[in-house]
Amino acid sequence: MILDIDVQLEYQMYGPTDMILQIQAPDFADQRVLSESFTLSDTQQRASIAGEAGMGERVLIRSNGNLRCDYKARFDVDRPALRIEEFNSVPPHKLPSDAVRYLMPSRYCPSDQLQSFVAAEYGNLKGGYLIATLRDWIFERFQYVPGSSNGQTTALDTFVQRQGVCRDFAHVMIALSRAAAIPARFVSVYAPFVTPQDFHAVAEVFLDGTWHLVDPTGMAASNQIVRIGVGLDAAEVPFLSSFGPAMMLSQSVDVRVV
Repeated sequence: MILDIDVQLEYQMYGPTDMILQIQAPDFADQRVLSESFTLSDTQQRASIAGEAGMGERVLIRSNGNLRCDYKARFDVDRPALRIEEFNSVPPHKLPSDAVRYLMPSRYCPSDQLQSFVAAEYGNLKGGYLIATLRDWIFERFQYVPGSSNGQTTALDTFVQRQGVCRDFAHVMIALSRAAAIPARFVSVYAPFVTPQDFHAVAEVFLDGTWHLVDPTGMAASNQIVRIGVGLDAAEVPFLSSFGPAMMLSQSVDVRVV
């Protein structure tokens, strides 16, 4: 699948401000960059560093006044839509070192508080079949309601309220997976059928020795997704972090199938 991505951001700063930007998607075997352009308005300082788990880049910026960013890219997504039910979980004592951290509770995913629920409701299920069941349960029981959550909303809050947006659905998926001793991480992505169009969030779970994309909102299949970055939860992969006052003037995200 060929996808065109067009992102435009504009922010107003009220003095010299440090920011971290992560909107460029990396080039991997399952998502090849065919063309790309990334432009920033004048900044006082700019540097790039690797993203979490080596996924993509973070751009470190120091800016004053208006900051405008334009990102355009064309990707060839070559990733089969696999049946996640067919994969097996890896016991924690056999996990590779880089997957172990994604078993742990985190700021937005207090998975330790959901262990009793998972054991009581789904203790008889294992591996990919459990993941598919949890994904479908979230999709069927939770309402996608823009504006229903904020930057302090955790997976536990969403679990109780049964509503949220994509980051909240992903946080619940991650927390429940970790509660079942399956490593799970947060993934910021681009996808063409997200409504309304915006940056999107899904989960990745570690089964049979590799990572598999899971979207409990049902808006993006694994073969329609371009990954941007990964982390324990949304705190590690925001598209923009500002270390000072910054007002958003405009934001546009458009992802289309070519």
